[in-house]
Amino acid sequence: MGTHYFWALAFPQAVKQEMNEQLGEARKYFPFKRWVHLEDFHITFAFLGSAEEQMLRRSIELVGKAIEKEKEFPLRIQGLGVFGSRKSPRIFWASINQDDRLTYLQSLVFKACLESSFTLESRPFAPHITLARNWTGTEFDHKWLDTYNPFQKKPIPFTANKVVLYKTNLEKIPKYEPIATFSLISE
Repeated sequence: MGTHYFWALAFPQAVKQEMNEQLGEARKYFPFKRWVHLEDFHITFAFLGSAEEQMLRRSIELVGKAIEKEKEFPLRIQGLGVFGSRKSPRIFWASINQDDRLTYLQSLVFKACLESSFTLESRPFAPHITLARNWTGTEFDHKWLDTYNPFQKKPIPFTANKVVLYKTNLEKIPKYEPIATFSLISE
């Protein structure tokens, strides 16, 4: 598998630390094979896959231009969910509050990547933060998503303020290396 790239909303370091700490207790109730390193927490806006240097440069230019007037905004990490089989989920994730500004920001990044000649997934944007992969326990009980959700009692507020182009390094931990970063306008 070659090097892949993706655009994402990055999290402040303190938020990554807080998420990791709150997940400490929950980990024992959710036996997944691989947990995401705290430095790799993000919300994907556009998965580019492998890319030629010229296309990457063009996407950096167009994303920068597309979001240059966008302002930072508040979000909060609050829920848990899974993707995949109901009995043995493939992906365990954290959710954020619904916010039209996040959807709009993602659409700007997505359109800029399309203009850069990338072929992107056509699935609707479903903002989430991947926490772990590959369930290893017995049959998964969806009630656990509420029962053992650390963010339900203590949601994590943060300011969405950075859009980053990441490069995937599968052989390293953390896996994701920032290639280009754009800050949103501070209020």
